[in-house]
Order: sequence, then C-alpha cells, then structure tokens
Amino acid sequence: MNVFLSYLNQRKGVIGLFFLFAAICLAVFALYQLPLEAVLYPLGLCGALGLLFLLLDYRKTARRHRCLQAIRGSSDVLSQPLPSDNGVLSGDYRQIIRLLCQEQQRRTTEQNRSYQAMVDYYTVWVHQIKTPIASMHLHLQQEDTPLARQLSLDLMHIEQYVEMVLTFLRLDAASTDYVIQEYNLDVIVRRTVRKFAGEFIARKLKLDYAPLNTRVITDEKWLSFVIEQVLSNALKYTPSGSITIFLTEPKTLCIRDTGIGIWPEDLPRIFDQGYTGYHGRSHQKASGIGLYLCRRICRNLGHSIQVQSAPDQGTTVCIHLEQTKLEPE
Repeated sequence: MNVFLSYLNQRKGVIGLFFLFAAICLAVFALYQLPLEAVLYPLGLCGALGLLFLLLDYRKTARRHRCLQAIRGSSDVLSQPLPSDNGVLSGDYRQIIRLLCQEQQRRTTEQNRSYQAMVDYYTVWVHQIKTPIASMHLHLQQEDTPLARQLSLDLMHIEQYVEMVLTFLRLDAASTDYVIQEYNLDVIVRRTVRKFAGEFIARKLKLDYAPLNTRVITDEKWLSFVIEQVLSNALKYTPSGSITIFLTEPKTLCIRDTGIGIWPEDLPRIFDQGYTGYHGRSHQKASGIGLYLCRRICRNLGHSIQVQSAPDQGTTVCIHLEQTKLEPE
C-alpha cells in the first residue's frame, strides 16, 4: 500500500492535469450550452484508458521496486544488475551509478593494495625484531643476577607487545591460519603460565592452579594469545595477593586476581579498541588493544569472553570455550 501511495504521489501531476483538462472541456461545453453527454462519454473513455495505463505503469514500477529491494538486501550490491528502464533520466542515473561503482572499486583496490603493503612491512618488521630479542634472551640466560632477571622480564614484555602487533595485523587478513582441533586445555594453560613464571617469583604472587582435566575444540595458538593477554593484565594490576586459574561449567576457563579491580563505569567499554579506563590512564600501562584483540579472537573461534570486577576487589575474566559452531579439522 505504501508503494502504491508513493506511486500516486509521484504521478499526481499527470492525474491533476487530466482533471484540469476535463474541467476545461466541461466548462467550455457549459458556456456554449452544448449537451454534456457529448463530452462526458469521451472523458469517461479517456479516464478508463488513463486508469488502465496507470495500472500497467504501476505494475512495471512495482516490479522494478521489488528488484531494487532485492539488490539492496544482497550481500554484494555492486555486482547486481540494475532493472532495465527506457527513460532518459533513468538511463542517466544508471550511467552515474555505473561510474560511481567503478570509482568505488578503484578506490577499494587502491586501499587494499596500500593496506597489504603496510601489513607486509610490519610483518617483516616483527620477524626482524624477533632476532635481536632472541639474541638478548640468550645473553641474559648466561647471567643469574637480579638485574638480568629484571631485564628478562622487560624483554618478555617487549616480545609480548611485538606479538600483539602481529596479531592485530593478522586479524584483518583475508586468510588466517586457524587450525581448529581438539586440545588438552591444561597443555595450553601450562605453556602460557610458564612464560610468566619469572614474574610470579619476582612479584611474590601466588598462583593457585589445579589440573583442569578437560579438552576443548579451539585453535591452540590463538587461544594461547588470549590467555596470555588475560594473565598479563592480571599480573600488571595485581601488586600483591594471588592469581587463580580454574574451570567452571560448561567449559568456562576463569582467571581471577586480587588486584585493584575495574571501575563500574569502565566495565562496559573495556573491550573497545583503544579504551584504557581509569586505571589505564592513571598508571599509564595500558594500550587499550589487548582485551579488544581477545574479544575479536574469541568471536572468530566461536568462544566468548566476559569480565566481572569491582574496585579493590579483584577481577575475574571468564572465557567460555563451550561451542558448537566449529568442528575439528
């Protein structure tokens, strides 16, 4: 009905012109005192033919409208052919749209080429910077002094930030190296915790971890990155106390700390890209990228991540690993 009313509104000028001509004919016949039947019959015939024309034209317009609606709902709008129309203005509009599509495709190609060049550059940079990092690790392993241990921790954080850059670039890549299989969750967690063993010892933080004894369908490398980011945040904002790693049903990995917590007004936005929150701004330790990447990765893996926290009462991060969307390869 809305389409029909819109069509009538579009054709109101033609309809009004017909009634104007009819009124003029009736007025002329009345002024010359001619029989009105002589004009009413042709006016009725013209009205019937005009109504038939409007119905046929409306049918054609409604068909084109449905076609355009289908194109608008398509996932690839630019590749869909437009409905044919012999009108002069319609042809001009079709030509303009075709030129706009070509221009957009050209700009998209240029942007993709520029983005790929940037990704290639930073990917090479990441792999190149890993070489001196590995060399420094080897040199520091030859010494067992407080300074060497502190430098090893700082170097591990640098390596973590480098991996974060590479992960950020890979997330938007056309193809990502996901290997979806069934893994032992304890193997993934222990390997990740082992990387932070030196920091636990240096900070004198207690780690409360018992075997989880469960298997999950996921990607080992990407899930390890998520757990690493969560553990890194827990260590960063826990000056004293403990960090607990446990499992709840159904297959939910939880990492709880006794740190400074998160303000209630910050909780809804902690997964936003670049958002650091009150503690991130006051301590100047946050980049606002880690949790954003964690949520992106969890979504890609069919998982979900949630955070519960309160100021001075610690934080609990839960990674829900139970999902049915992915199957092992």
